[in-house]
Amino acid sequence: MQKPDPNQGHAGEGTANASVHRAFTSGNFTFVETSIPGLTIIDSRVFGDARGSFRETYKRPDFEAAGIDCDFVQLNQSSSVRGVLRGLHFQIHHPQAKLVRVVVGEVLDVAVDLRPESPTFGKWEAVRLSAENGRQFFVPRGFAHGFLVLSDEATFVYQCDDIYHPGDEGGIAWDDPDLAIAWPPMAELGLDEPILSEKDRHHLSFEAWKSARGLE
Repeated sequence: MQKPDPNQGHAGEGTANASVHRAFTSGNFTFVETSIPGLTIIDSRVFGDARGSFRETYKRPDFEAAGIDCDFVQLNQSSSVRGVLRGLHFQIHHPQAKLVRVVVGEVLDVAVDLRPESPTFGKWEAVRLSAENGRQFFVPRGFAHGFLVLSDEATFVYQCDDIYHPGDEGGIAWDDPDLAIAWPPMAELGLDEPILSEKDRHHLSFEAWKSARGLE
């Protein structure tokens, strides 16, 4: 794999809270490792002319070269308005790895490490994903995931390496004080509080989730 061109500025720009450790390229992709093993920010080269633009969003050999070896079996798309916060979600017995991106608007995307054996257990990273920057976020199995919509509307697309299993949903409170995720102030979005589903209002705290799994 080639080292990234330092003049292209892939790493760091627009990554919000993400701690960039190393970046490298394979094909038309730049893979940016964060401080949490496996959690990866992905930029891709854009080809444009007077007609418009083209970019690759997934190419298995390049992703495998970066250590992302998944059989993606389900592709999902959701639309949300400004201030909608979805999360923090995971499947309990059928965990999913996710490759996420935004095709309309902008979100702050967050992943929390729930792997008990991980040295970064309970840590989180965040990255801004938008249609403009074309950035993707790879979230391995064993993470809780969520996002906050920063634009008037956003369309969110994500590939998963296992199908959705109804009844297997898990969640942790988006505003858990121990996780202390640095969500943008709601006032910046013109809101008093995020727009949540009824289910997302009642997720367990991180401490309660750990206790239920015997991790304390």
